[in-house]
Amino acid sequence: MKRRLVIAMALWAGMVSAQEWPQKTVTLVVPYPPGGNVDIAARIVAGELAKQLKQTVVVENKAGAGGMIAGEFVAKSAPDGHTVFFAANGPVLFSPVIFGRSPYYWAKDFAAVTSVSMTPLVLQVHPSTPYRSMRELVEAAKAQPGAINMASPGAGTTNHLLSELLQTRTGAKWTTIHYKGNAPATTDLLGGQVQFNFDQLTVAQQHIRQGKLRGLAVTSSKRIPALPDVPTMDEAGYPGMGGTTFTGMFVPAATPKAVVDRLAQATAQVLGERAVVERFEAAGTQAQAMTPAEFTEYLRKEEALWLPIIRAANIKAD
Repeated sequence: MKRRLVIAMALWAGMVSAQEWPQKTVTLVVPYPPGGNVDIAARIVAGELAKQLKQTVVVENKAGAGGMIAGEFVAKSAPDGHTVFFAANGPVLFSPVIFGRSPYYWAKDFAAVTSVSMTPLVLQVHPSTPYRSMRELVEAAKAQPGAINMASPGAGTTNHLLSELLQTRTGAKWTTIHYKGNAPATTDLLGGQVQFNFDQLTVAQQHIRQGKLRGLAVTSSKRIPALPDVPTMDEAGYPGMGGTTFTGMFVPAATPKAVVDRLAQATAQVLGERAVVERFEAAGTQAQAMTPAEFTEYLRKEEALWLPIIRAANIKAD
């Protein structure tokens, strides 16, 4: 009888939480500085999500430690759905392995709510460099190991992992310079302080179109309509170099399932709005919502794909 009462009270608490949630401002905690792919996605969603939830939704940037400062902050927050980790592949799946410490494990300490966007990447170079194809860049890096500098938005990001994978498969060697997010990495690339990087299409396309950077290859399976002259990795002669950056939402693991489902449903409604879809497309990415179960399964597959590559290449944070 006592056990039944406890279960009933727990179920009732979850129902009340879902009915009353959100009771205050919902904060989307982004693990990078303003201006990058994840920050752009969060800001596209925030305003429309506020309308769905009839509550204020704000974006808060907490950069550092490969995104783990933000991740740990959310993991230790009250599990009431008001503090949301709005993150990407690196901070969620890879940083705890690469930094050699585990303030959280995504499958244990978070409840996956939904994906938000899927974004291909572009390998781009500063126009002052002589490289006009992937092969020219790779051959130069093989001829002068370490002489070329690559800007990374942080250890363990998809950008960084693709760079490491390309070096492993080709025998090329360049110097990787880690920044605290896409924005400062892009700033130095635009200024010519570094020679190239992998960047999300959301940020890269404007600079390539304006001639400020030169795109050598995209990581999508097909050419990108926004950059029709940039070949795919397969076309450039480097098959198996595909990669996508997801953005998604996570809440502390103990958050009531009803609240998780409510947030997932509200976000799906936002991502189904034509105006929102067009804003993501204009930014060079695709709006894509998954159910909590679908997103969790997707994350398990990504983890199984990339963690062996991290370990084989012995990728560690500097």
